[in-house]
Amino acid sequence: MSGVFVYSERPSLAAELVSFGKSTGQETYVIAFSGEEVEALSQCGADKVLNISGDSDIIENNARGLADLLRERAASLLLVGATARGRDLASRVAGYLDCAMASDATAIELEGSTLHISRVMYGGAAVDEETLPLPAVATLSAGHFEATSGTSPVEDATIDVDNRVRFVENTPIVKEGTDLSRAKAIVSIGMGIDKEEDVDMVRELADQLGAELGCTRGIAEERHWLPIEQYVGLSGVSVSPNLYLTLGISGQVQHVAGIRGSKIIVAIDKNPEAPIFSACDYGIIGDLYEVVPLLTGALKKLV
Repeated sequence: MSGVFVYSERPSLAAELVSFGKSTGQETYVIAFSGEEVEALSQCGADKVLNISGDSDIIENNARGLADLLRERAASLLLVGATARGRDLASRVAGYLDCAMASDATAIELEGSTLHISRVMYGGAAVDEETLPLPAVATLSAGHFEATSGTSPVEDATIDVDNRVRFVENTPIVKEGTDLSRAKAIVSIGMGIDKEEDVDMVRELADQLGAELGCTRGIAEERHWLPIEQYVGLSGVSVSPNLYLTLGISGQVQHVAGIRGSKIIVAIDKNPEAPIFSACDYGIIGDLYEVVPLLTGALKKLV
């Protein structure tokens, strides 16, 4: 078998998956379902962009036809970005191919005719390692590979489309927060913050670091101090910044599961027994109301 095929509606994530595909030494193709996607993905460094044409704009209707195309081309692996749309497409294609699938892998390795994967389970309490026979399908989130770049030639391909699903109505979700999955630095607050107005103190520190502001579930869903898009954790957003700084976060397993991809984790908490100190690279045992102003002041002196 040969050929790694990649799909994500997010060009930056597609470029990361292409990076892995090319590291295997196999031809790597990125899949596009529209002219807009072709244009967006044409610079991600793939060997080719496959411009899939059919009769449906609904991506779910393309799953059976895409599976047939992958079978015809003897694809060894389909890598899909772990977004809501990507997970849906990946599971359908794997079902039509009757092949193994790994969801939300955190590490993958292609060796001969097998795919080795790792993924976090039980809220981060365990890491599952599996070996899957090829062909296989896997979904991955951002932050695991360095993105590639470079112009890719476009090849047109036609698939049969299943039109049983039809579009009825579109109601956009209004998002207020930033996309933390792309952030290089994040300062995140937990229930150790006493008052909503104290968030401004943390935001000043984040500005000095060039960081985005994140939070725990309680801050977003119970106190409603920050938009839900800024909630980091197992059921929130998983992040992989270069720096993740926690303030007043105890470090429950659900939160730690969402920050495992971070390069450096720094924790500040006044409880020396807080679980976050077992997950961080650097820890400060102290009152964040004393430490944060000192950090902000020190950073201002460096400007």
